[in-house]
Amino acid sequence: MNNKPVRIVIAGSIFFALVGLSNAKEMVDYVDPMIGAVTLGANGEHGKYFGRTFPGAATPFGLVQLSPDTITGSGDHTSGYSYNHDVIEGFSFTHMSGVGWYGDLGNFQVMPTTGKRLFNRRYIVTKRIKETDLFEDFPDAMDNAASKYSHDQEHASIGYYSVDLLRYDIKTEVTAAPKAGIIRFTFPENKTSRLQIDLARRIGQTQRWHEHSTQKVEVLDDQTIQGYMKCSSEDGGWGHGKGNVNYTLHYYAKFSKPFKRFGVWDKDQVMEGKKNYIGTNTGFFAEYETAKDEQVMLKVGISFVSIEGAKANLRHDIADWDFDGVRNKTKSLWSDAFKTIDFQGGSEKQKTILATSLYHCFIDPRVASDVDGWYVGADNKKHKTKGFSYRTVFSGWDVFRSHFPFLTIVRPDIVNDEINSLLDMSKRSGNDYLPRWEMLNSYSGCMLGNPAVSVIVDAYEKGIRNYDIAEAYKQCKNSVDKFGNQEHGFTPGSMSKTLEYAYTDWCVGRFAESLGKDQDSKEYYQRSMAYKNLWDPDVNWMRTRNINDKWRKWDGRTGFEQGTTESNPYQQGWFVPHDVAGFAELMGEDYFVQELKSFFKKSPDDFFWNSYYNHSNEPVHHVPYMFNYVGLPWQTQKWTREICENAYGLGPLGLRGNEDVGQMSAWYVLSAMGLHPVCPGDNVYLLTSPVFDKVTITLDPDYYKGGKFTVVAENNSPENIYIQSAKLNGKPLERAWITHQEIVAGGTIEYKMGPKPNKKWGSDPQNKPPSLSN
Repeated sequence: MNNKPVRIVIAGSIFFALVGLSNAKEMVDYVDPMIGAVTLGANGEHGKYFGRTFPGAATPFGLVQLSPDTITGSGDHTSGYSYNHDVIEGFSFTHMSGVGWYGDLGNFQVMPTTGKRLFNRRYIVTKRIKETDLFEDFPDAMDNAASKYSHDQEHASIGYYSVDLLRYDIKTEVTAAPKAGIIRFTFPENKTSRLQIDLARRIGQTQRWHEHSTQKVEVLDDQTIQGYMKCSSEDGGWGHGKGNVNYTLHYYAKFSKPFKRFGVWDKDQVMEGKKNYIGTNTGFFAEYETAKDEQVMLKVGISFVSIEGAKANLRHDIADWDFDGVRNKTKSLWSDAFKTIDFQGGSEKQKTILATSLYHCFIDPRVASDVDGWYVGADNKKHKTKGFSYRTVFSGWDVFRSHFPFLTIVRPDIVNDEINSLLDMSKRSGNDYLPRWEMLNSYSGCMLGNPAVSVIVDAYEKGIRNYDIAEAYKQCKNSVDKFGNQEHGFTPGSMSKTLEYAYTDWCVGRFAESLGKDQDSKEYYQRSMAYKNLWDPDVNWMRTRNINDKWRKWDGRTGFEQGTTESNPYQQGWFVPHDVAGFAELMGEDYFVQELKSFFKKSPDDFFWNSYYNHSNEPVHHVPYMFNYVGLPWQTQKWTREICENAYGLGPLGLRGNEDVGQMSAWYVLSAMGLHPVCPGDNVYLLTSPVFDKVTITLDPDYYKGGKFTVVAENNSPENIYIQSAKLNGKPLERAWITHQEIVAGGTIEYKMGPKPNKKWGSDPQNKPPSLSN
């Protein structure tokens, strides 16, 4: 396989990123949406290896993600775009960011064309795409509207994307508002220029033609259409249908130029002049005569509620035809979002990674309610929000670790929205327990554990409480009682479930203690000790138990999937966040330290998919901070700086694993700030070496009264990575952790940095971080 074109282009994009951003004056100007925008590696590897982000336009936590699609059919290309591909199918208005499991959305796909009408749907039947010859495996592939493109004529920046479609000589530019989007097409001179909209297209669909989904188009006048897309999981989508995601997306679309001709198609049937149609594989086209460089625009409002909602969303967000005005306003929305946190220092590369990480952190959980507050609940009925925005895309197993703890600091309002939304879903669905991976009201069942419990308890303990607290406690209890270790004291056949359930039992114990429910607290704290039931002294490590209480066959601690989800026992076995002290005592602290050091020393320099510290996936993201619990904070400082430097980069291959809806990026942001939780819910952040010289957080006055919190690293540099001493608000700080309350009270933490570790700082046993056992 010839990989040279991919590598050359990626190297070029990195060069221009560094040169072009050298004069940037705002952090938003450093954002590179191309970071992570690939599902294929330099050697054609698929799947879990890379970022899977989309390069198009979005607003902070907005409903619309308007982005190009290079592939939306079969295969695991969840964002719809992969940098390695050399054709574009179209531009759609909804996308997921950084996920696996085949993806979903990619709705209302628009493609500008000229000449012959080509309405056949491009459908990839192979799972492995050759980057040098995209079409060789399906001979009818060019009998559709897809166009070649070049990265030399492609540009992505915050809130804006443009590309030249080489097949048609059409420049396409997109930008997004929160609940609407606008596309500007620059056409060549042609008597049959066209905008064609595939209403049936969906990322992750499992067959060329839908059998269970329906679409409606209604032509209101020669510049306006409206309708809906009913998307059924029986035709694919999330988990190739296993995620059970069913939704209706409504649209209201305006064209800047009146149609000369228009029509509808359904599979091979073309119905010119058709004004009202409902079908299962429906598309709409509008045709024009265009002069050279004539611009035609299309603006679309979308809604998961109603056509009226889509119309209201469009009128609210994009009232006129000022494309550049929308683009500038979108950039302003991002500038405002970034004002919550300011970074000083760092290299151009570090600023680009940091800014792009912030950008990815602020995409989800996205709003799913309309401008008037209406939303569709988990009962499939319409409701109106009261004091919060209804949100969706909760990648719980990923985001409880870093993403939501980060949001509790900088966007507690978003966390509060999400908790209200989760509680609403639990109630209206009739399930009476919390979803673990929610997508458009679907309890997809993806992954494991009770991560929503962690998010709720972490927020409550931090003072984020604008929701029904009694209902929240009830749903947390219901969730851990339904999915837990209580029957056997462990979960048969699964180390991952046993350890995750033990942690969320602790979360409920913590919640109960704060609410004065002493008996509950005692019970759930006791249940959280289930991790001890997996320690096998014969192999000196955690080991999966089977239902007969016998140990599972042992393939060594680095053998993959031994009751360990997306991991091995060596990686999963460290997940005892609520009782690190108890776990160290169980192992023996000397052995604990020995194994922790070995775990990192055996990892590759880039921490890319491997059997030890594998930063490409979530189960180990807390482990670098565990050194702080055993008097070795300088080891945490060493390894977090190395991970920040080597596991994150520029260009499409810059993310060494799925971005996972903000988790991978939030780990970087928190670690670059110099703090990160191990146990969400305990209000503790473990301290480490900041990447940047100064970080200032502007706190939300509706939740926190401290004003600003600042982290200062004096004498910081790539060589001076070790903390020599620290002060909190002018007073010496001898512990390698602080509390959330100390952050939101406002103030300053000051470090003096140096090239060699100060092994005394933060190492006093009296200053260890709290655990359940101590």
